[in-house]
Amino acid sequence: MAESTDKGILYTTAKLLAVCVAMFAFVFVVMVPLYNVLCEALGINGKTGGRYEVAESVIDTSRTVKIQFVANFNEQMPWEFRPNINVVEVHPGEPTNITYYAHNTQGRDMVAQAIPSVVPSRAAEYFHKTECFCFNRQPLIAGGEADLGLQFIVDPDLPRDIQTITLSYTIFDVTEMAPPQSDSVAAR
Repeated sequence: MAESTDKGILYTTAKLLAVCVAMFAFVFVVMVPLYNVLCEALGINGKTGGRYEVAESVIDTSRTVKIQFVANFNEQMPWEFRPNINVVEVHPGEPTNITYYAHNTQGRDMVAQAIPSVVPSRAAEYFHKTECFCFNRQPLIAGGEADLGLQFIVDPDLPRDIQTITLSYTIFDVTEMAPPQSDSVAAR
């Protein structure tokens, strides 16, 4: 009878392990694409593309677009992080530079990663970053400060009904995932 109980426990353990593996597979394989599809369909969490290669662009001086800048924190991120300017008005096609301020308030070296989002989400395909601190991880020594650069262009093909775009960055602590830093930790 003990042998039958041991087989039952092993069978139950194997089933539970299989369920756990299936759950992780579902989360990593199905949920991320599903999340992206739902965000696109519902018009939330507009993601920007990667680095944009600048081509000759005609500046549309007949209109201006207001760009708002926002900084958000992951609750485990103890840095001070904010845009140095909250709003700019740009002509579509005009290259624009702004900076975000970052201050590592901790007594240890840290590495951060910023994740962008654009609202309204349908404006994301017309908001092109040519240089951005979000392209790379941002290391700061304990107490270090930095102005993090962002250069962007609003595409002249932006639909005329979009007059305001909000660019939001959420900053995350990725220190544990970053390779060890030696001389490349930034500070001001």
